[in-house]
Amino acid sequence: MSERPITILLADDHTIVRQGLAKVLEAEPGFRVVGEARDGREAISQVEQIKPDIVIMDITMPMLNGIEATRQIKKANRNTKIIILSMHSHKRFISELFGLGASGYLLKDSNGTDIVNAINAAVRGDTYLSPSISRQVIEDYVSLKRTRSSREELYGQLSNREREVFQMIAEGRSTKEIADILCVSASTVKTHRSNIMEKLQMDNISQLIHFAIELGLVEIQS
Repeated sequence: MSERPITILLADDHTIVRQGLAKVLEAEPGFRVVGEARDGREAISQVEQIKPDIVIMDITMPMLNGIEATRQIKKANRNTKIIILSMHSHKRFISELFGLGASGYLLKDSNGTDIVNAINAAVRGDTYLSPSISRQVIEDYVSLKRTRSSREELYGQLSNREREVFQMIAEGRSTKEIADILCVSASTVKTHRSNIMEKLQMDNISQLIHFAIELGLVEIQS
């Protein structure tokens, strides 16, 4: 009797990326893609329902980014391994995500072999970094010697819920829309917004949006 296949959930807001990954992984013996998610909130929901062995997670996704989705998934599902597949190679992302319990970090210029190696490493309980990430970045992560801007430190003070609201505000969602998504009152969203602006020491939404783009949590709309 054959061993149970490694089950994989793909979380990326680009359909073509998910389709390409699924094709590569389904061709690999012992791998089975069991679900897809278009944003962080959907990824969390799918993990709760499907309980996959592996989640391959993008960082920049609408509704809830991959960093916050990783935080929530690892808190509720310790056995699920998360591998980040991102276009960003920022040291802040790498160190924070490994601190949250991610098992691998790959750049989107990685090949299929890299992805397979990362999955196998995660199943063994090891970690995997994309070969294309510079040696200096790896050394910074291993030694935990990293520099962070004062604004990034401020961002670190936001609660999980405030980070969710922060991203949705930066995406241009209205107070009512955010309230409906989070199942809270509009006044609660306004309170969160006020607290976010105070903690980030910002005076207007334009500054908040610019900061979210700098962090790589939202994309510039063309």
